[in-house]
Amino acid sequence: MKVSVKWLSEYLDLSAVSPTELAERITLTGIEVEEVSMPYETLTHLVVGEVETAERMKDSDHLNVTTVNVGEDEPVQIVCGAPNVKAGQKVIVALPGARLTNGLKIKKSKLRGVVSNGMICSLDELGFSDSVIPKKAEDGIYVLPDDAEVGSSALPYLGLDDAIIELDITPNRADALSMRGVGYEVGAILSQKPAFEEVTVEEEQSENISDWVNVQVEDEKDAPVYQMRVIKDVEVTESPLWLQRKLMHAGIRPIDAIVDVTNYIMLEYGQPLHAFDYDALDSREILVRRAKEGETLITLDGQERQLSPDHLVITNGQKPVGLAGVMGGENTHVTKETRTVALESAVFESVLIRKTAQSLNLRSESSSRFEKGLNRATVEQALNHAAALMASLGNGTVVSGIAHVEAQKPESQTVTTTLAYINRTLGTALTVADVRTVFERLDFEADVTEETITVTVPPRRWDIAIQADIVEEVARIYGYNNIPSTLPTNESVPGELTREQKFERLTRHYMEGAGLTQAISYALTTSAEAKDFSMEPGDPIELDWPMSEEHRALRKSLLSGLLDNVQYNVARQIKNVALYEIGHVFHHNPNSTLPDEINHVAGMMTGNVVDNTWQETEQPVDYFAMKGIVDEWLDHLGLTEDIHYVPTKSYEKMHPGRTAEIKWKDQVVGLIGQLHPVEAAERDLQDTVLFEINMEKLFAIDKGDVKYESVPKYPGTSRDVALVVEESVLHEEIVSVMKEHGGKWLQSIRLFDLYQGENIQEGKKSMAYSLAYLNPQATLKEEEVTRDFEAVKNALIEAFQAEIR
Repeated sequence: MKVSVKWLSEYLDLSAVSPTELAERITLTGIEVEEVSMPYETLTHLVVGEVETAERMKDSDHLNVTTVNVGEDEPVQIVCGAPNVKAGQKVIVALPGARLTNGLKIKKSKLRGVVSNGMICSLDELGFSDSVIPKKAEDGIYVLPDDAEVGSSALPYLGLDDAIIELDITPNRADALSMRGVGYEVGAILSQKPAFEEVTVEEEQSENISDWVNVQVEDEKDAPVYQMRVIKDVEVTESPLWLQRKLMHAGIRPIDAIVDVTNYIMLEYGQPLHAFDYDALDSREILVRRAKEGETLITLDGQERQLSPDHLVITNGQKPVGLAGVMGGENTHVTKETRTVALESAVFESVLIRKTAQSLNLRSESSSRFEKGLNRATVEQALNHAAALMASLGNGTVVSGIAHVEAQKPESQTVTTTLAYINRTLGTALTVADVRTVFERLDFEADVTEETITVTVPPRRWDIAIQADIVEEVARIYGYNNIPSTLPTNESVPGELTREQKFERLTRHYMEGAGLTQAISYALTTSAEAKDFSMEPGDPIELDWPMSEEHRALRKSLLSGLLDNVQYNVARQIKNVALYEIGHVFHHNPNSTLPDEINHVAGMMTGNVVDNTWQETEQPVDYFAMKGIVDEWLDHLGLTEDIHYVPTKSYEKMHPGRTAEIKWKDQVVGLIGQLHPVEAAERDLQDTVLFEINMEKLFAIDKGDVKYESVPKYPGTSRDVALVVEESVLHEEIVSVMKEHGGKWLQSIRLFDLYQGENIQEGKKSMAYSLAYLNPQATLKEEEVTRDFEAVKNALIEAFQAEIR
């Protein structure tokens, strides 16, 4: 919001405060000031000149030699390249010694041998943006009104003697998106009450609005307030300079008197308006409704918009003529031929306007205000002011009455708090008088006593609804810099990590000890990536209004983010990457409006586990390297019992022959395997292995108490067995059979050899195991071990048709 200090001075006495000081005081009350611009500090030697002659320069197709009266004894000669310069015009002249905003210093010079004693200026040379320059001055100089005084400073005519304070308005302070709102704010800061001009509308009593227009709203929730006036017999002319000046400094291009008045009122009241060409409406009926499927509307920017039932439109009873709160239709916009104006002032449902603007990628000054909220107490006042201005500037008359639908009346909000609550919250010792003064400065009615403070908040401050808001207002106006700095006082309570925190900390320490580096990925990603690698069915949770398509959905797996991180590092010539992440994934909860947030741990490796050195041979990462990390981690947690790995082909982006689900008993708790070669190739990765585990499922497992046993006094023994089985037989299946038939003294089973190749039948593999036996109470007997070992071999033969070697 760009605030003109001169415009603000129409409401308040700012003579005792400089623009810079005012900006600092505004910042101290919580509204950030982005910039204070004072063009008059750098622009000098700019005067009003009158062009007496303008002739084309010989041998030039665009330069003109002019003589300009600048209020001196003799006219000065200036060479000008503007195509619209001609005799009789009042123009802006930069005399020798002037310095323009682009750093150009004007001096006496020659162009093609012709002396030029200055420069006739265009608006962009004076610092105005191309987006605000009136169309008539886009390609040439700006012509001042005929009553401009020759020789006087040109700055006041363009408002360049003004200071502009640019405010960064947060969504909760949308009241400051209007000059009147800023007037109240600055009035509170300076302990003044702003004085606003009272506007009266002179109506044509012989005609009534009911003869001209009838307003209806299909759903009053979509448009709780809708009002319309009619101004007839108007002439659509150029706006006066004072109006153009205010619009340009606010960043809005002047168009014509009718459109400019709607923008001016929007800036002053914060109330967007829209002017229709009444005759182009071709109907007395105005119906506000949702768009129908398949309807279209060509908006003022010339684009054809495909409408849907999520869009609110203004219709002439049949077809759309405007996109409510966003932009008018090209079929009813005001033109030079317009003679009757239908002027709209309304309140539209803010969420609906925001969705419409975003879905059509069509944001405007109007839509931003509707989205953030409006002062409902000034809807009619703004309409009346605009109608009076249009009638005055266009020599028209206002038809008597207002056509309206008003489902909600503006109401003041009553908020109650206590002095003790305010002081306790702020750490202050404010008195009743101090707090009463604050509300007087804010122009709020307040009943302030030692026991209770009851504040009546006017509709212009719709952001205030609870007592915390009242405390904030007291803090702002009293002065954040006046609030003492204190430390919180509370009892020191000894604390300790919860079981979950210990679980997570142990995991983090183990992963880093295993050589993995912690990564932190963004929880939002694309809809496609969000469901990659997910162990839970269903679509991801999508945001209604994402900041971008890359941040539309909440992730269902940590692996998609880790994969992006690995790819990022590999693309920057980091060959060996090993990352892990602990974070939340998100799933739909059918019993709640909020998603379930589940803590997962995931890891990913690519490149080599061991690089080539003079001592060691290069060893690429593989499934077993990652499985070893996971097995050791589970062992650290005491969870190896009942954990097993089951091959799966159900994950599209995982290698179908090197992927397994991690199960505890029959419950899936994780995923481990190798990235699909096609996916790896698309990302320019070598073999990449990964895992992801639901930590909350593991945490819920009751491990029981830890039991300690003394070191056995008696020696153990071992037996080795080699067997040939089908290559489809899993190691885990073999171990399971060995445990089931190994007897009570079997302590451990270790695979020490796996072979396929020469002397082994195709489709089969040789596996060699070492079985350790121990009786902690006595020395084992040879026959006991032999009996149990034979039982194991027989069970293997029976279960897998194994050939014992």
